[in-house]
Amino acid sequence: MKDNTKHVIVIGGGFAGINFVKQLEKDKRFLITLVDRNNYHFFPPLIYQVSTAFIESSNISYPFRRLFQEKPHVRFHMGELKRIDPMAKQVETTTGTLVYDYLVLAMGTATNYFGFENIARYAMPMKTLDDAMNLRNHILLRMECAVRTTDLAERNKAMNVVIAGGGPTGVELAGILAEMGREILAKEYPELSDLKSHLYIVNSAPVLLPPMSTKAQQEAYKVLEKLGARIILNTKVVDYVSNNVVLSNGETIPADTLVWTSGVTAVRVEGIAPEVVISGGRIKVDAFNRMAETDTVFALGDQCLSMHDANYPEGHPQVAQVAIQQGTLLGKNLSRLIDGKPMKPFVYHNKGTMAIISKYRAVVDLPTGFLSGWIAWVSWLFVHIIPLIGFRNKFVLATNWAWSFITNDPTLRLILRPDKKERTP
Repeated sequence: MKDNTKHVIVIGGGFAGINFVKQLEKDKRFLITLVDRNNYHFFPPLIYQVSTAFIESSNISYPFRRLFQEKPHVRFHMGELKRIDPMAKQVETTTGTLVYDYLVLAMGTATNYFGFENIARYAMPMKTLDDAMNLRNHILLRMECAVRTTDLAERNKAMNVVIAGGGPTGVELAGILAEMGREILAKEYPELSDLKSHLYIVNSAPVLLPPMSTKAQQEAYKVLEKLGARIILNTKVVDYVSNNVVLSNGETIPADTLVWTSGVTAVRVEGIAPEVVISGGRIKVDAFNRMAETDTVFALGDQCLSMHDANYPEGHPQVAQVAIQQGTLLGKNLSRLIDGKPMKPFVYHNKGTMAIISKYRAVVDLPTGFLSGWIAWVSWLFVHIIPLIGFRNKFVLATNWAWSFITNDPTLRLILRPDKKERTP
């Protein structure tokens, strides 16, 4: 490394981190080291399809070292962040200590259990590929248990799936489970009744998809209700005891499977001043995504909170497009910074939000209006294929989707790691 080369460390290889690296690696005055506990980038909006055996995990993931081939100014360091030292300009990871000129925090969010210990211990989260694979194994094992038992109460408990959270992840997961229960269950589990009647979605808000438009909320409710899902609104899941999901209204649902999609909190970073960490654990940043009280540490995406955008005075939504746009702009801004030019403040350009509800049914909120049905569904497929890294992933995913939708019978229902002990409340 040349003496005048600036070393930039990026913690986290999600949307924000990857788009930052893609932009800054064009400037050969920087050496970039990406740090991540996994050796791959993955596409979070589609992990619910991995968890339901609709697609393979390899369809939505890509190794960092393969991504950085023929990029001499980019390195990868596999390890988990332990703490940062802004004064010494170094980061300590589980696999070594690194020194930086600039540090970019892009670690995203973690599941928020709101202090419910039993839920944190026994519920199934939906944040990582490991979570998705664990949920896939768990559901398939529960189905095998339901087939074997002759006790009706135990069979119902094994088949019942409760989804806590009615945001996009909860709605999309409920939709695909209901579809698969209708299309696959009778063919592969003739001993069992329709899985649809065993599917619950519980949301604390009075509607599904709270961040989206009223039309989107109404469409989601109508489609899921038609698919047979039992929708419980204005109610929280508050405990999970002896395989019983406890609701805030006092009712309980016997269920071996509780999927928790109810909330997130920003990943905590040891070593930064407590006053910098504000709402939801997010790091307070200025208009250039620079962390307060430092000139060399930046934070991006879900992990940061900026209140300097006139259109979003209370902070930006924690969505992929914010992370992508912030990462790209910060890459440009660091080049401007060492050129002695003023950095450009971040302004979020809202491209809309979307959620798939079931086969051929989706909702899309655009700045120009609302879409639903077939057109929205095709738009959702297109938008979720384009950002995937690697031509092979795009082609394979499109092919797998086409086959699964045509046949209504994906062939990926493999129980992997069957000897791994399951968590039982």
